[in-house]
Amino acid sequence: MKKILIINGPNLNLLGRREPDIYGYDTMEQSLARLREKYPSLPIEYFQSNHEGAIIDRIHAVGFDTDLYAGIVLNAGAYTHTSLAIADAISAISLPVVEVHISNVSSREPIRHTSLISPVCRGVIAGFGMDSYRLAIESLL
Repeated sequence: MKKILIINGPNLNLLGRREPDIYGYDTMEQSLARLREKYPSLPIEYFQSNHEGAIIDRIHAVGFDTDLYAGIVLNAGAYTHTSLAIADAISAISLPVVEVHISNVSSREPIRHTSLISPVCRGVIAGFGMDSYRLAIESLL
């Protein structure tokens, strides 16, 4: 079975501790364990960085490997709203990318209502908490 790569952007290394009223109490490690339990035959890779260039490098590293990867689940965090460079990286690759947000960004601050990456992603899943990652995986299978 082809792999799924989950990429998380800035501050998402703090899940479980950061603003739990918005992002919940689950850590990404807990969420990954549940995903791997639900999909035991699916190789799920995980990458997190607070650095825009590192995220772009990771997208480039796997983005043309359609024999090995089914797609990328991307929670770009705040870079969603600011990074034309990440949007360009997504546009450049062959793999499908699903944009994910834990919170419903449309119900938050106005700056979070605009995504620079949505137009170049296969789809967007937002507002379902950590289950947003599972829904994104389902869309790629």
